Amino acid sequence: MSSTEGQPVLFRATTEADLERVINFTAEDPVGSIQADRYLDELGQGMYRPEWTWIAEANQRVIGRALWWGQASSEHPVALDCLHVEASVPDRAAVASGLLDAGMRAFARQGAPRPPLYNLTLANGWRDDPSVASAVAWRRTAALAAGLSDEVERLRLEWTPEIGVPPTSGRLVFTEATDEEFLDVFRRVAVGSLDDETRRNLAVKGPDQTAKEEMSFYLDCPGERSWWRLARTSDGAVAGLAIPSATPYNRNVGYLGVVPELRGRRYIDDLLAEITRFHAEHGAKLITATTDTTNVPMAMAFARAGYRTAQIRLLYSAPGS
Repeated sequence: MSSTEGQPVLFRATTEADLERVINFTAEDPVGSIQADRYLDELGQGMYRPEWTWIAEANQRVIGRALWWGQASSEHPVALDCLHVEASVPDRAAVASGLLDAGMRAFARQGAPRPPLYNLTLANGWRDDPSVASAVAWRRTAALAAGLSDEVERLRLEWTPEIGVPPTSGRLVFTEATDEEFLDVFRRVAVGSLDDETRRNLAVKGPDQTAKEEMSFYLDCPGERSWWRLARTSDGAVAGLAIPSATPYNRNVGYLGVVPELRGRRYIDDLLAEITRFHAEHGAKLITATTDTTNVPMAMAFARAGYRTAQIRLLYSAPGS
């Protein structure tokens, strides 16, 4: 319970009886919108759920809404997809942080092992638009106040068939491998990684646990385990791994990495070409990927392969989560 302009604000999860109020809630805002038809479609698939949909009420009127999302098979929500508070609310950040805090506390009581991250999707050049920058600012304040204090900016990239499959040098041989072999290479490529999440996990959990969790994540993704490949040099030395994957919506680059001793030779281009070729040969009309803006070598590899930056994502997560 909080208050705005002296009126008490109630934060609560919705029930089926709230559906019309949820989908009819509108907030004129330049970021983070989830249209009613998408919400209803994914509600039917179990990716949105009433207990993952939270509202802020004042005088029995909805003044804020938070939509957490998960895969259909998820026991707990994975990410916050949408956060809105009416523009008439004097302190939007306070109401938003109240929503986040109430929702995440409830998820923790229900056994969620970590707080869901907040994924804020933005257009390229968003900082140049004052209205968008302002909309991001109060959301960022709310996320930090609710304990989601690790902030990462990522590129969301796309490949479509007219771009063409990037060429390969032929320097690497791609083979299937056992889980134990993949786990070993996950462990090796994590060391010295420029990926922010991997670096944070290494610092807190060490290479063994980091590798286990990353491999487990991709095993749980909609992509098939049979797609995974180890990359070897012509003399049989392991160079890295290439994991084509998928989201609930489309094919995805997934994970790729080069072992530390072979970095700097542009093997990353061969790994990305292999993943792109695999998906293209299986009829993919869209391949998505993400990488941190600070991971310059990976971003440059995507650019060389013809991937286009479609969006920017700001990710807020709890430290150590």
